[in-house]
Amino acid sequence: MQAATLAARRVAQRRPAALTSLAKCSVRTYATPVPYLKEEEDPQLADYPRVPAISKQTRPAKGWDDPQMRRNFGEPLHENEEAFSMWGPDIPLVPPNVALKQSSIAVLGFVIFGLVVKFALIPDRPAVPREYPFSGLVNELGGLEENKARPEHESEPEE
Repeated sequence: MQAATLAARRVAQRRPAALTSLAKCSVRTYATPVPYLKEEEDPQLADYPRVPAISKQTRPAKGWDDPQMRRNFGEPLHENEEAFSMWGPDIPLVPPNVALKQSSIAVLGFVIFGLVVKFALIPDRPAVPREYPFSGLVNELGGLEENKARPEHESEPEE
């Protein structure tokens, strides 16, 4: 137990130096390298065993003392057990890069289908669209100024 407290003190003494070095690197650009931070041992865990961060949902369903939680009695728990337990967030069945690839293929399929429908399956117009002389009869219809909407005034209607 005394060795664990000494190790915790050593880690606590090293921590401010690590935090000050991170504070110096807080303003970064894309050109500055990101310092590799080694995962420090948590001094609060002391001599508690290090449990791997693997979800219990990856374990087989049968062969456990507690089949609902997929664990044996007396088995050490991870410090983030609520995230890695059976009641935590579901692990994806399909890896994210494969899901992105499949989704992009589906979207591309819909876009290609829409383009085929628009350009290949819709027939041409059977008639020529009507054309008017003098740039669409602008002057004959009263001009552009006369065809504009009348501005609305905030006056009360006369009775």
